[in-house]
Amino acid sequence: MARTSYELGVGVSEDHLALADAVNGFVERTVTPEIVRAAVESTEGGKQLPYWDALVAQDLLSLHVSEELGGQGAGLLTLAVALEPLGRGLHTGPFVPTALASAVLAQAGGAWAQAQLPGLADGSRTGAVATESNLTGSLRDGVLVVDGTADGVLGAGSADVIVAPVTVDDTQRWVAFENVELAVSTQDSVDVLRGSARVQADSIEVSAERVLEVSAARVRSVTAVVLGAEAVGVMSWCVSTASEYAKTRVQFGRPIGQFQGVKHKCAQMGIALEKARAVLWDAAFALDRDDETADYAAAVAALIVPDAAVQVAQDCIQVHGGIGFTWEHDAHLYYRRALALRGLLGARDARAEAVAEYALSGLTLSSELELPAEAEQIRAGIRAELAEIAQIDDEDDQLVALGDGGWNLPHLPRPYGRSAAPLEQVVISQEIKASGIQMPQLLMGTWAVGAIVPHGDERQKRELVVPTLRGELVWCQLFSEPGAGSDLASLTTKATKVDGGWRVTGQKIWTTVAQFADWAMLIARTSPDKPKHEGITYFVLDMSTPGITVRPLREMTGSALFNEVFLDEVFIPDANVVGAVDDGWHVARTTLAGERVALSQKMEAYATDTDLLRFAIGRDLSPVARYRVGELMAESRAVDVIGSRVVLKQLSGIDVSTTSSVGKLLGMALGQAISEFVVAELGIAGVVSVPGERSDHAQEQLIAGRATTIYGGTTEVQLNVIGERMLGLPRDAAVAG
Repeated sequence: MARTSYELGVGVSEDHLALADAVNGFVERTVTPEIVRAAVESTEGGKQLPYWDALVAQDLLSLHVSEELGGQGAGLLTLAVALEPLGRGLHTGPFVPTALASAVLAQAGGAWAQAQLPGLADGSRTGAVATESNLTGSLRDGVLVVDGTADGVLGAGSADVIVAPVTVDDTQRWVAFENVELAVSTQDSVDVLRGSARVQADSIEVSAERVLEVSAARVRSVTAVVLGAEAVGVMSWCVSTASEYAKTRVQFGRPIGQFQGVKHKCAQMGIALEKARAVLWDAAFALDRDDETADYAAAVAALIVPDAAVQVAQDCIQVHGGIGFTWEHDAHLYYRRALALRGLLGARDARAEAVAEYALSGLTLSSELELPAEAEQIRAGIRAELAEIAQIDDEDDQLVALGDGGWNLPHLPRPYGRSAAPLEQVVISQEIKASGIQMPQLLMGTWAVGAIVPHGDERQKRELVVPTLRGELVWCQLFSEPGAGSDLASLTTKATKVDGGWRVTGQKIWTTVAQFADWAMLIARTSPDKPKHEGITYFVLDMSTPGITVRPLREMTGSALFNEVFLDEVFIPDANVVGAVDDGWHVARTTLAGERVALSQKMEAYATDTDLLRFAIGRDLSPVARYRVGELMAESRAVDVIGSRVVLKQLSGIDVSTTSSVGKLLGMALGQAISEFVVAELGIAGVVSVPGERSDHAQEQLIAGRATTIYGGTTEVQLNVIGERMLGLPRDAAVAG
């Protein structure tokens, strides 16, 4: 059985999934509740752990270290994959600080640093990294002399080598110390499971080889990935534990997960986890490739992950109520771990400023997918076919060639698509973009074709699907009703059987482009005595049929994209029933699934990061505004990467059925937030016409964007979907059973 996206971790490849499973199994067998509780009451945080030797034997410390230096050469992303289940198991001891130290030394290079890596990789030596310090250095007779302190150094009490930042002539340098050179004193920490310490240097002379050639930005990046991966593990435990509790804890006669307030809180926790996994994966992948934008990607992860972990841990306690506030329950241990990890990554304003600095400098993050080698084997043929279509001068002829060639919806079976597997679909999309061909905007026609091809008859496919794919037909969707909205099971539009067909009476609303549509998808109740989701039939309706009245609805924007449609004894022939009579719910779900996938992407009609940067670059922004730019750019990157991971998961055969709801929520909320920021920053110029300051576009995006969290399923409906389908929470009482 295919695993859902939620059940996976940071990785998406088969190798990474297998590694995560293996580490998770080790943690479940080895890091027992008894050991964790014993560690809570212990002051020891080092190698005395009963499972340290067993953990070292797993060879996880060597994952990211190059093969030449005693490691496996698998990279930081593979290390992050292993760290998530370790974080989920609330492991203690020197593993994370040692892995972090070796990752920093690997980035630095140099003979001395490289000589430390084999011992750190095989666990015979341990390490630690101070993420900030008050250490200063001065040159005396050509030797660096270091004085000062660093607080809260994770794992310093048992570390053999400690890496710390030292300020030398107003420049931050990273220096490696042997433990014996420093005065190390244990400090109380909010994380009662893992030791931190103050280290003090008193005129320590440091040789030049131990002054590392690594930038502060790169150390921050590596730290964000290593500590962030553990934080994602904390989040994973909190999401699953809160969800399981919400399924079984009964109050007022029903599981608390059935109450919308609890369900939505759990759903938001799941969304935060998916977002954190995505940006962490992105950062680790970029660092492994050593992209020029790797530190930018890591800054995004540093901004999003630690705060999300703290919030999710807080919400886990909230869902558990009083039991979550007890010492005996583990929820507070995960909360403490999340707080400690966030503290190590520094103040939020500094993390937001780092993202803003990269974004406002004009640096951009690539969204190119790294596809398997077989992609290139199919690319040449696709490119050649598209090149022929690109040479067609007549626009109508080109549309026919695209439609007949199956290029518009290549996942559909031939002849309507190209029977393209996920990998081929990705390559086709890339090559169409590269060719410069303007694809037809099928809009709702995409959903109509998606329903008719699997459920319709041959005549419907020939007469409706083919011209739609050629861009010759415009469609609308007659689903929503004034009294039902997104609750299609409650629709009241009635279809009565007559000779040769059906007479349909009712009212539909929020119908996009109905005034221009040639055909409509319509669902109506054909058997009122059957249960709600039964007795519904799916029809295709010629919009020129007598009895149809379309009344445009003027929206907040002043335009009329939506309509209400009145159906008065409209005749629909039997030949226009799609699928079986009374089985329309099944057909309609095909259409709805297509809609959710389409809406999970950024929509250029609404505000995007491009609009944000166009507004912000070159403008004298306040520190508060720069902070907000950093937040919004990080959120934008998260939406992009979630989309990329959806594609890669599909290539691996992973169920991503709920990810479209996650993408829609994040993407649409982001558009609203960007336009709100721009208009608010403009002040008066944001709401009136001011010479020299064109703000009408931002106003339009702000007002029009209010619809994005309503249509296609409101935010609240989407949260229900995520809570029920991704986390397995019970359905609302009104529809349960």
